Amino acid sequence: MKALTWQGKRDVRVEEVRDPELEAPTDAIIKVTSTAICGSDLHLYEVLGAYLTPGDVLGHETMGIVEEVGPEVTNLKPGDRVVIPFNISCGRCWMCERGLYAQCETTQVRDQGKGASLFGYTSLYGAVPGGQAEYLRVPQAQFGPIVVPEGPSDQHFLYLSDILPTAWQGVKYAEVPKGGTLAVIGLGPVGQLATRIGKLLGAGRVIGVDLVDERLALAREHGIETLDLREVDDVAAALIEMTGGRGPDGVLEAVGMEAHGNPVAKTAQAAVGLLPDALAKPLIDRLAVDRLDALLTALKAVRRGGTVSISGVYGGEVDPLPLMEMFDRGISLRMGQCHVKRWIDEIMPFVLDPADPLGTATLATHILPLSDAARGYELFQAKADGCVKVVLQP
Repeated sequence: MKALTWQGKRDVRVEEVRDPELEAPTDAIIKVTSTAICGSDLHLYEVLGAYLTPGDVLGHETMGIVEEVGPEVTNLKPGDRVVIPFNISCGRCWMCERGLYAQCETTQVRDQGKGASLFGYTSLYGAVPGGQAEYLRVPQAQFGPIVVPEGPSDQHFLYLSDILPTAWQGVKYAEVPKGGTLAVIGLGPVGQLATRIGKLLGAGRVIGVDLVDERLALAREHGIETLDLREVDDVAAALIEMTGGRGPDGVLEAVGMEAHGNPVAKTAQAAVGLLPDALAKPLIDRLAVDRLDALLTALKAVRRGGTVSISGVYGGEVDPLPLMEMFDRGISLRMGQCHVKRWIDEIMPFVLDPADPLGTATLATHILPLSDAARGYELFQAKADGCVKVVLQP
């Protein structure tokens, strides 16, 4: 089959790889119909390559048609249309029973000290082949796949794999009271969905922050107030001023480790990326730093007693935080990988609504054939050609 593989920093290509096969009685094989490039994939493209091996198949936002199931998979049958959550969870361990699917004890990558295995996301998370391919082996298929109906386009459902529940969890974690104010830092795909979800769940005011014209315009199209960080010297101070001197009730940080605004950390990341893997891995594991501008903005902007919700991915181990200020102001932090299946029942009615209140059907700005995946990565990384979200179709 054809699959998108990692070959080196900013070097991904589509090539022939071995077809997946059932390896366990709880496996399924799906024929991929759509798969997306996620902002988290760009961390592999830029920063986390030390944990990849040339030839690794990328991708963790995938849906398709069931081709084959193992003998213990009784919830699926060939021909079912399914979305595959990005985290691989069993549904029956101690963590899963409590809805903490991203910490599944059956698939935890214990030798790396990490949570549940993820599709297409480095040896840190199990080195499980990803879904930017023609076919995908799905472990723990007795629980994971989400069956969706025929009819609506893939774009209605595809984002249930990651970014839609990630945005939903991020808004829930922000704990904005009815009628309160939510600020969203970063208007990439997760941030766009989070602003819409914030309105849907009762925030009286939602403010989106970014510096990319197309992203700001898209948020405004959905009735979101925007703040262009190019137009202010201090984003946190501007958000506080916009909220009567108090600050938003909750701030969702949807940027992560590669935020703009910290050239020193950017240089450190780039330097580590040039090292041989044997040297880079321990530095990333024990001494890595993130570009914290977005997170620091969130921490300084939120009101006293408010909550900062972190959906952006971080990988640092020695990041400095303003703990005295955080303690004095009584700030709460919520964060972590999304527990995808925890939120599906809440989200699905809005996805099935023909009115498409979350705008999932129109989020993708670029729908490309899988064979053009390398160009899709380039466009998404550079935010070129108005690129907000890329979907690949095998």
